[in-house]
Amino acid sequence: MSIRKVVIDEVLTGSIASEVGIEEGDIIVSINGQKLSDLIDYRYLCADDNLEVEIQKPDGEVWVCDIEKDFDEELGLRFKQDTFDGIRRCVNKCVFCFVDQMPPGMRESLYVKDDDYRLSFLHGNFVTLTNLSQQDMERIIHMRLSPLYISVHCTDPLVRSEMLGNKKAAKIRLQLEKLADAGIEMHTQIVLCPGVNDGIYLEQTIEYLATLWPAVKSVAIVPVGLTGFRQNLRHLRKFNFEEAELLVELIHNYQKTFLKEIDNPFVYLADEFYILAEKDFPETEFYGDFPQLENGVGLSRLFYDSFYTHEAELPDSLPDIKNVALVTGVSGQKVLMPVVERLNKIKNLRVSLVPVHNRFFGGNVSVTGLLTGRDILETLKDNGKYDEVLLPSVMCKRDEQIFLDGTTPGELENALNTPVRVIDISNEAKHLIEIIQNYV
Repeated sequence: MSIRKVVIDEVLTGSIASEVGIEEGDIIVSINGQKLSDLIDYRYLCADDNLEVEIQKPDGEVWVCDIEKDFDEELGLRFKQDTFDGIRRCVNKCVFCFVDQMPPGMRESLYVKDDDYRLSFLHGNFVTLTNLSQQDMERIIHMRLSPLYISVHCTDPLVRSEMLGNKKAAKIRLQLEKLADAGIEMHTQIVLCPGVNDGIYLEQTIEYLATLWPAVKSVAIVPVGLTGFRQNLRHLRKFNFEEAELLVELIHNYQKTFLKEIDNPFVYLADEFYILAEKDFPETEFYGDFPQLENGVGLSRLFYDSFYTHEAELPDSLPDIKNVALVTGVSGQKVLMPVVERLNKIKNLRVSLVPVHNRFFGGNVSVTGLLTGRDILETLKDNGKYDEVLLPSVMCKRDEQIFLDGTTPGELENALNTPVRVIDISNEAKHLIEIIQNYV
């Protein structure tokens, strides 16, 4: 990939960069004579005490800034993208690819199939390693880019190659072993497809990954997501109750064994499996340090733990009647029901749990994080009048309040003529209780 211009998007006030005259819109030509391909290069080079930063101004004038600083002191620069040479695109043709089955009308960035090890290191994006060159592998090891988040799916070479539609997928064991030998930590995931990589293949995958402990820190198992837009794609089906029930028992037995052998549960099921199997979520000890919350693993247990820890802070009553809608996906309804029942014991508080069916994606998509503003609006506009609508922040982009279809909570608020509040996903239960306290 060719290196693009490293354009500075923001210069923090009072920073070193600001003091030496570096401005927004300037271009970094090099640092200590080195070109930059990504944010990793920038951070690595800026760790030096003495920097020679070559800057090109918008009018073409070139500056050379000699900077002396402390080892851990930042320059104070921000960039629009973390990869200056573009994003490494996915070269696979996965049978379960969610992007291939997405409807039109979503944010443009959601249709980009990235498979970039740098975004894995920087942001926890899952990568398959199928587009990893020898140079990339050497860089990961040399710069100790750890942890990485890796989509394994299956360690049987033939099954993995077939699932990913890529012959290079067969060498996953060699890649994992090389990273493990170099001390690179890895969090792995398995997108489980009934009749494809479950059964004996799943057991083989778990047991093989366990041999790479402690380099492989965790294994998350998530169900295949099937939308209503799978035309001309391989037939896949969702898990049924009996299969989910057997899977919960299998993983629980593995967890008990791993807790005994390595003092860590190691392998985890996505919350959706427990909901489908109509089983209680495991106790906290079976989630370790909750290493894969972003994958929908342990969110419900963490929510319950937080809620019941702070339950005593709830008021006994409100001075006036307050009607509140708590919006969720269909699968989240079962999780939130006991919490809503507890909240409705507060005098004058009326909390309505509003499950939203995902018409936008269709298929078997029922998780809260894939709801769109339009589906939420269609559900709420015919569902009565509320004093406030509460939305879990998992519905929105990580760093911006915007839904998958490009609409915003503000637009939803205007359309409903009702206050809409987004609950902080990092501490939803505590934030929810604080909201209730503010009603007093």
